[in-house]
Amino acid sequence: MNFQTELETLIRARYPILYIISSEEMRVQNVVEEIARKRQKKAFEWSYSTGIVPVGTSIQSQKHRNAATKDPLAALDQVIEQVEPAIFIFKDFHPFLTKNNFAIVRKLKEIALHLKNSFKTIVLISPVMEIPTELEKEMTVLNYPLPSREDLSELLDKIITDVKQFKQVIIDLDDTGRERLLQAALGLTLGEAENVFAKIIVKDERLSGDDVNEVFAEKQQIIRKSGLLEYYATSEGFASVGGLTVLKEWLSKRALAFSKEARAFGLPAPKGILMLGVQGCGKSLCAKAVSTQWQLPLLRFDMGRMFGSLVGSSEENVRRAIAVAESVAPAILWVDEIDKAFAGSQGSGQTDGGTTARVFGTFLTWLSEKSAPVFVVATANDISQLPPELLRKGRLDEIFFVDLPSRDERMEVFRIHINKRGRDAARFDLAALADGSRDFSGAEIEESINSALYDAFYAQGEITTEHVLIALRETVPLARTMDEQINRLRSWAEGRARNASVARALTGDAQVRRMEL
Repeated sequence: MNFQTELETLIRARYPILYIISSEEMRVQNVVEEIARKRQKKAFEWSYSTGIVPVGTSIQSQKHRNAATKDPLAALDQVIEQVEPAIFIFKDFHPFLTKNNFAIVRKLKEIALHLKNSFKTIVLISPVMEIPTELEKEMTVLNYPLPSREDLSELLDKIITDVKQFKQVIIDLDDTGRERLLQAALGLTLGEAENVFAKIIVKDERLSGDDVNEVFAEKQQIIRKSGLLEYYATSEGFASVGGLTVLKEWLSKRALAFSKEARAFGLPAPKGILMLGVQGCGKSLCAKAVSTQWQLPLLRFDMGRMFGSLVGSSEENVRRAIAVAESVAPAILWVDEIDKAFAGSQGSGQTDGGTTARVFGTFLTWLSEKSAPVFVVATANDISQLPPELLRKGRLDEIFFVDLPSRDERMEVFRIHINKRGRDAARFDLAALADGSRDFSGAEIEESINSALYDAFYAQGEITTEHVLIALRETVPLARTMDEQINRLRSWAEGRARNASVARALTGDAQVRRMEL
């Protein structure tokens, strides 16, 4: 049942007060107006600036103005006095439903009882929900859905038709480009989508499937206004990630999982992954790379921002952050170091009154039940801090273990970072560098190149293989200082998580006989 059918059913069933949560006043009003016309009812609208006027009255028009009905109590009296069947739309009525407005709340309750025996309905339209306890049993709450792909497609067709009169505007949209643009626009209101399409045309005098970044910038505004999530604009792709072949292949296969063809094929939207492993081995870089590869906005979920001083505010912040992520979906939600975010959730009752446990429970429930196409990328370093509930299948699609890079992977990491700094990696002995960086993470390899650049610059020369080898010899990798923790992590991951790299046989002194003691 679509929204219009459901709303019409409730009106026909004589539900007295319908509360519609939406920021798109005009879209909701158009639906209500169409239902009123179909049911042969009059339609009126009320706002604090106009009072009660017939639906569609121009803001400049003074013909139907009734200044007295600007007062909410007078407006509600007008509802009672109306004899003919009618629908009354009240816009932004929520400030009058707070505890201090007991007179209006009481009046509305009395009217609700009156409306059940009439052919009149009150429809409240507001972007937020404010329902006093006295009216909970009299109101029915509806969420107006954001525009569907079909709605956005109609809007795009209308805009293309409108700009055909301008010969200098180039419309370069094949089926693939159109799909990419509509995919990026999902999660925007019609007004926001119309604005961003117009902005692209005015700015570039063209419209193509390559303009998805402009659409993401519009979504960035929504995220910035929430104050709870961070929008990450990244240009890092899988080409910037050395190794991790299995993980990159798994993600590449799901690149089109949010497309129209995938839905027609019966594919469910992927839920997410957990990457755990050694620090500095590319887990966060992978989160950024998948955003570029899939051409979806990347949102960072910072648990530190969620916790508030007031009782219940932390849980509410998590729900709001999730709602914002779903409102701009399809998107990628990056939860960095989730082990630290939810550390101590099991003993939360003794430390913080159970706040962490409740926040964690809210997040877990959403992971299991979410239907919006939000792909979660969670990273962790310490598995001992991970609550077991998080690892259950169904909440995330897969758990990947990211180990220290192998020799071939270290060569690839050196090649990437040397080329990134404007040097030709072919001029370096990558095999010698890989041999000299055993047990180094990707971050430590990058830092060795930075250190070698400083040395070469100080010596007023060009960086060479020897500069990098000296920097490697001067560095003690984290894997040696944290050998016990990393071995414990590897033991835990074996059989419980997929290796993000191609499985490799142990060589040399790394061969260890396994014994049970």
